[in-house]
Amino acid sequence: MSTTTAAPTTTRVLQRVVLPVEGDLDVLPLYVEGTSVRAAAVAGAPEDEPAGAAPQRLEQVLDRHRYRVPASGRSSFGTYFNAFPASYWRRWTTVASVTLRVRVSGTGSVFVYRSNAKGDVSRVTSEAAPASGEELAIELPLTRFADGGWYWFDVVAGDGPCTLEHAAWTAEVPEGTHQGTATVAITTLNRPDDVVALLGQLGADPEVLPVLDAVLLVDQGTQHPEDAEGFAAAEAALGGRLRVIHQGNLGGSGGFSRGMLETVDAGRSDYVLISDDDVRTEPEGLLRAVAFGDLARTPTIVGGHMFSMFDRAFLHSMGERVQPWRFWWGPVLRDSHGFHLDRSSLRTTAELHRRVDVDYNGWWNCLIPTGVVRDLGLSLPFFIKWDDAEYGLRAKAAGVPTVSLPGVAVWHVPWTDKDDSLDWQAYYHQRNRFVAALLHSRYERGGRLVRESFLHQVRHLLSSQYSVAELRLQALEDLLEGPEHLHRDLATRLPRIRQVRARFPDARVSSDPGAYPAPRREKLPRKGEDVTLPEGRLPALAMAAVGVVKQLRPTRPSAQEAPEAQVAAVDARWWLLAQFDSAVVSTSDGGGAAWYHRDPELFRDLLRRSGELHARVLREWPELAQRYRASLDDLVSPEAWRPAFAPREDG
Repeated sequence: MSTTTAAPTTTRVLQRVVLPVEGDLDVLPLYVEGTSVRAAAVAGAPEDEPAGAAPQRLEQVLDRHRYRVPASGRSSFGTYFNAFPASYWRRWTTVASVTLRVRVSGTGSVFVYRSNAKGDVSRVTSEAAPASGEELAIELPLTRFADGGWYWFDVVAGDGPCTLEHAAWTAEVPEGTHQGTATVAITTLNRPDDVVALLGQLGADPEVLPVLDAVLLVDQGTQHPEDAEGFAAAEAALGGRLRVIHQGNLGGSGGFSRGMLETVDAGRSDYVLISDDDVRTEPEGLLRAVAFGDLARTPTIVGGHMFSMFDRAFLHSMGERVQPWRFWWGPVLRDSHGFHLDRSSLRTTAELHRRVDVDYNGWWNCLIPTGVVRDLGLSLPFFIKWDDAEYGLRAKAAGVPTVSLPGVAVWHVPWTDKDDSLDWQAYYHQRNRFVAALLHSRYERGGRLVRESFLHQVRHLLSSQYSVAELRLQALEDLLEGPEHLHRDLATRLPRIRQVRARFPDARVSSDPGAYPAPRREKLPRKGEDVTLPEGRLPALAMAAVGVVKQLRPTRPSAQEAPEAQVAAVDARWWLLAQFDSAVVSTSDGGGAAWYHRDPELFRDLLRRSGELHARVLREWPELAQRYRASLDDLVSPEAWRPAFAPREDG
């Protein structure tokens, strides 16, 4: 008779239960909440319990891990940062079960819940906290989380207060399982105060430092973080891990590629964490991302979500996809603009319980295995825009998945608060989208991309956004030149873009509210009513038709002396702007306005060029795709990038 000896294992912490780093009531609901009505009902709470959730107070936060629950109170850790995203671990890792380890002092009980992909909640178990203060260990299988679902727990106090002393979600993994480490690569341009704040967060948690090999700060600006208040303290807290690299402005792709290359060359780290400079982070996310990467079935890119910097409990992005027919990026949850987790908890928001699979993760916070970087190369020399999307698509084609992991997140200015497609970045939006499509689109001649681009071009022209239209045309001209221009023009294209924009009135933004004359109409509006946005498709088409016909007519002389209207950014639709010979239009960030002028001759010239260039791109698509795909390995190779980084000056 033979016996089988189980292979030795060791306990790996997958996710610690944490509390806010700073005393910020706005983010407290992301960490701990009162119990919702539904969860309370499941737990057998009295039917006359007040509706809603019991408010939690900052004074209940004792430190990073300890939380005080008042007598007869109930606190739920079924929150964004502390619930366990079971379906993600089941789908992408080798972990088959998790153990919730909880220690509670005082008189209290722990209730454990789970959900499914539909958001249905059920209670799994409950246990009284041992009077001795010993740790509870509750093993939980991951077998029933195919499409979604979470685990979480509540702490309920008895007649007296109790304190959550610590809690963590752990797993038994084979003994000797590698503990990965990471290098954080931050690219910065003239944001010294933001960088110092981010460095301070990375160095503030002593449990994060052991998995942090280095922090590479690639400084491409003229305002240096070393000169900012607080830099010395932030550097000291990182314990010699910080290295500042100064280089010319090569855009986000140049900074991130430098961070990737330096990490690979150093040969110390298992991962490189790509990070924007203007984010605030939850440091625990680094530990979670590394644990997930270590236990993933195959090499995996682990990304993080984005909360709004301004509305800090608003979950803005849970993952990104590229729609293949249009070849345009967007959120995976197409019917959602985000989630206010201070208004409706994670537990009661059904959409958040289904697992979200992505094409790529934004490089505001993205952990990439260094082995993947060695195999796939660095970023394309895009300067800015589409570098993260293209890399995710390149990885996906090579069999490397990207997982946007709940509980790993940063706070960032959401793109809904700005419209960078109308400034100098319009060139990069256009060119890089087309390059990525030439490389990765599986549809003949790029699907809808060329036609959609031409339609957008016409809308910019009807809106008198001539600087945008010109930059988009120059992007196509460079695209047609071939892949050789990408590295050649990386450091020199932006100054030329700025020179082009300066020629057009729609690019001249003034922050002075009194910079422009008061609006005046030569032809009075019908019945004294201003032009307003139409309601419905047919009225919009009718207004658009009037605007199109108007482009054939000369402008009124009075429109050069004073704008005919003042249009808020939220109302600046092409069919509305097409009604005016001139208008003052606000910028989307609210920082200023520009005086748009209609120019029929310029309109006709740009429209002619637009038609010719789009027709040429469509005609030459097969040849262009072949050229760009044949050049990809060379474009992203370290050898192609190194000349752009030399000479290096390290701080």
